[in-house]
Amino acid sequence: MEKENCTTVTGFFILGFPEFPELQIPLFFLFLLIYLIILMGNLIIIAIVCLDSHLHTPMYFFLGNLSFLDISCTSVSLPKLLDILLRKTHHVSTNGCFTQMYFFLSIVCTENLILSVMAYDRYAAVCQPLSYYLIMNPKVCILMSTVTWILGFLLPVSYLFFIPQFSFCGSNEINHFFCDFSALLKLSCTSTRTIQYIIYIMGAFVGFPCFISTLTSYVYIISNILRIRSTEGRHKAFSTCSSHLTVVGLFYLTLMCLYLRPSSTQSMDINKVISMLYNILIPMCNPLIYSLKNKDVKTALRKCFC
Repeated sequence: MEKENCTTVTGFFILGFPEFPELQIPLFFLFLLIYLIILMGNLIIIAIVCLDSHLHTPMYFFLGNLSFLDISCTSVSLPKLLDILLRKTHHVSTNGCFTQMYFFLSIVCTENLILSVMAYDRYAAVCQPLSYYLIMNPKVCILMSTVTWILGFLLPVSYLFFIPQFSFCGSNEINHFFCDFSALLKLSCTSTRTIQYIIYIMGAFVGFPCFISTLTSYVYIISNILRIRSTEGRHKAFSTCSSHLTVVGLFYLTLMCLYLRPSSTQSMDINKVISMLYNILIPMCNPLIYSLKNKDVKTALRKCFC
């Protein structure tokens, strides 16, 4: 596209789900119900972790962080979608769009880091049980949590710096339900090579090490569990890790499907579905996974409600 023929975009239109014009109101009530379930489930986890003294351990401290991240992730994207479905306010300013994109990327980075820390915590609990509370003492836990939050919100700053420099000309319609990073790049009439390099660098220095550290932790955990002679001991050791392993599996599966597919095979409609799984399925499932598979959480819930 010739530069002189470009019309600078001053705002974007988030399409949402135009494929179902007759279902906008039913979809509004469906997503509102899902949003309330996510809020209630994760707030309950945070509340019982704070109130029950038996849950004042490193594992549940990081679980509280994860629940807060799930609430934040959903709150970044779903309220705008609800507004689109109910009032059809598709327009969003460029600054508002970039801000939403930044917070979403920051939460994804922070969740990636916090899951790695939780994997290390499970490694210390299973493989170093005698020195676990020495390794994961309160000061270390607070330091780890603080570093993950700071890094998580610092790393996407480079995106926030480069993307506003792009020229968005022609269509300003984002075929998504929020200001998704990949959807924004498709609208750019400027070369995206620089931002692609940044993606590869961040993946190489942040995403990949987090994935490898989590995988390595679980290799050691599983090999240690298999060496336990008694069936009851193996079951007890595995039950302490199964919830987190399920959450990690869901997290990396959705992110790999979303960001590691070849660009030639990427469809924004498929990306919307996968993003919906990340924004809705994981935050909604995490409290269920931890409460259904964890005896301590079930006991704390029983005490709260009974």
